[in-house]
Amino acid sequence: MSHSQRLPDVVVVGAGVVGAACAYYAARAGLAVDVVDRGPVAGGTTGAGEGNLLVSDKEPGPELDLALYSGGLWRELAAEFGTAVEYEDKGGLVVAGTSERQEALRAFAAGQAGSGVLAEEIPGERLRELEPHLAPGLAGGFHYPQDSQVQPALAAAHLLRAARRAGARLYTGEAVRALRLGADGAVRGVETERRRLDTAAVVNAAGTWGGELAALAGVGLPVLPRRGFVLVTEPLPRIVRHKVYAADYVADVASGSAALQTSAVVEGTPGGPVLIGASRERVGFDRTLSVEVLHRLAAQAAALFPVLAGVNVMRAYRGFRPYLPDHLPAIGADPRVPGLYHACGHEGAGIGLAPGTGALIAQQLTGKDPERDLAPFRPDRFPAADAAA
Repeated sequence: MSHSQRLPDVVVVGAGVVGAACAYYAARAGLAVDVVDRGPVAGGTTGAGEGNLLVSDKEPGPELDLALYSGGLWRELAAEFGTAVEYEDKGGLVVAGTSERQEALRAFAAGQAGSGVLAEEIPGERLRELEPHLAPGLAGGFHYPQDSQVQPALAAAHLLRAARRAGARLYTGEAVRALRLGADGAVRGVETERRRLDTAAVVNAAGTWGGELAALAGVGLPVLPRRGFVLVTEPLPRIVRHKVYAADYVADVASGSAALQTSAVVEGTPGGPVLIGASRERVGFDRTLSVEVLHRLAAQAAALFPVLAGVNVMRAYRGFRPYLPDHLPAIGADPRVPGLYHACGHEGAGIGLAPGTGALIAQQLTGKDPERDLAPFRPDRFPAADAAA
């Protein structure tokens, strides 16, 4: 059978970085893979992300374990792709403005240590050795050498390019309008606006639309969009060496509040612009540009790095993080629908968790025991959502 006629072993719905990683590892395992996306590659959450690969913001538990596993895979991918994905093993610096905040960071780091996280306490007087342009008077911080960064859209593109070299096919600009099930309730294929793809396995990597795709199979997955903004400055010399963020960011990540939350997150890029975040709010898919949020982000960044006060902001962009109520993604086979797998709901950690997610999905697809316990990520763990489906 020719490449154009062959039937896919699996259809991955979503061409963001998580879907790209699923396609990459599945194709590398020898499966025939098709990837479908309603828009372009990295057209959703991935294209609006900063590219953070973090362990510093995660408390001990399944997400941190997955982040550490993914971090090792990212280092392997960086060796494969070279500088093409702008991987930077630069480390993170979390800073505290008060002694109370520093004590909280100390307790947080101590809890992470048993999971294999490396963290070094930095007293206030030494912070500017790591970041010379930081504001004076900070109480201290913690340096996390395992934190790193990639350019997310490039990462998704190169993962998909490698998957295609291994035989995968990519269909962009095609929304999935139906997920076909057999009389036994098992997956039989998907239908897009342009084609029908027969397959016995579908991976839901649809990001913020993951709940909609699950609904096509008759099951509930309560994925909600959580909006965030990022400011991009004019190109600058490398004045920010690490990913630097205020201690408040850790609490904002863990919060389930729908209200607006902002905390200073600042990092440089290989191209020169500085990226400034981070904001979180649940406002549905409202893409309205919020001047209030932009002003708050700019003020918080300038308070952390006074040198940025006179720097021009060239643009701002926004995106939607795929949020699940317990802050854990849905990963793995759905016991309610044979042949349906989920890889979505990673919220703001999808870039960092993508390789681990893709590798574990590929292991399940090929009948292997996953290297990590997927029980905490079970897609059917939300009974209220299942009842509403």
